[in-house]
Amino acid sequence: MPTTPDILEIKRDDAVLELAPHAGARLMTWRVGGEPVIFWPAAPDWSNFVKIRGGNPLLFPFLGRHFVDGQIGKWRDPEGVVHDLPMHGFARNLPFEHRKDADGHGVRMTLVDNDFTRQGYPFAFRFEAAYRLVDGVTLDVELTTSNPGEVPLPYYSGHHFYFALPHDQRGISSIELPRTEMRRQRDDGSISEPEAGKMLYGIDDPAILDRFHCFTGPSDQPVRLVTPGLKRAVNFDLQRPDSVPWYAVTTWTEAPASDFYCVEPWVGLPDAIHNGHGLRWLAPGKTETAALRLTISPAS
Repeated sequence: MPTTPDILEIKRDDAVLELAPHAGARLMTWRVGGEPVIFWPAAPDWSNFVKIRGGNPLLFPFLGRHFVDGQIGKWRDPEGVVHDLPMHGFARNLPFEHRKDADGHGVRMTLVDNDFTRQGYPFAFRFEAAYRLVDGVTLDVELTTSNPGEVPLPYYSGHHFYFALPHDQRGISSIELPRTEMRRQRDDGSISEPEAGKMLYGIDDPAILDRFHCFTGPSDQPVRLVTPGLKRAVNFDLQRPDSVPWYAVTTWTEAPASDFYCVEPWVGLPDAIHNGHGLRWLAPGKTETAALRLTISPAS
């Protein structure tokens, strides 16, 4: 990986995307009116880009932590064979091919299986991430998974959006949710029993740190990250036409002084390959897409 990879810029109206297709197809930032909606650090260490706290790392083929006999980074297939696969999968580590939309307002980035991926995930696949600026305040995002192989493909993908939020503004910021059940992953990899979730949480609430807000059914109410100090809200439309269902959004940040907060739409829960929570089996020859729309609005 070069010190700084080639950066792709997408513009429309007052919005700008910056992406690094050859560094895990990382969306680095989304700026609206010159202000960052997606956080990106001032001096990222591209020599270890997977560890950069910022942008939107892509989580595929599995997200989160998976365990076999207490060992993280392993998974057991239906035949009982144990494979090595890093936390959050390998997509965020690998170079993608990319193609801009004809009008220049979007991009589609593609990863296919190779000798390296088949070492820990012995399947043929095509994984695509598409970003498109609909207008100056709206961003469409799609994760498309295809199975060109001859056996069913297990996967559960997701996003890791780092939203810009100065840490001293957490106390006046909030997240609004439809009806959910809240769960977490225990140290042994198991998933806790569901607890009734609230429809409003303060971002500074320690009870939502590293928690999964699991949807209990379709809802027209969006997820909203409301940041009055930035005079905006980020609205998540997770009910896009023909999309596979989103299982949960996860809320997380790294430290009390981090100037970002993560709201992460996930197709499944960690260790779903073993616990089944959101695990998808894609039939040979089939393709499906997990789609969402992010829209900026006033914070009211």
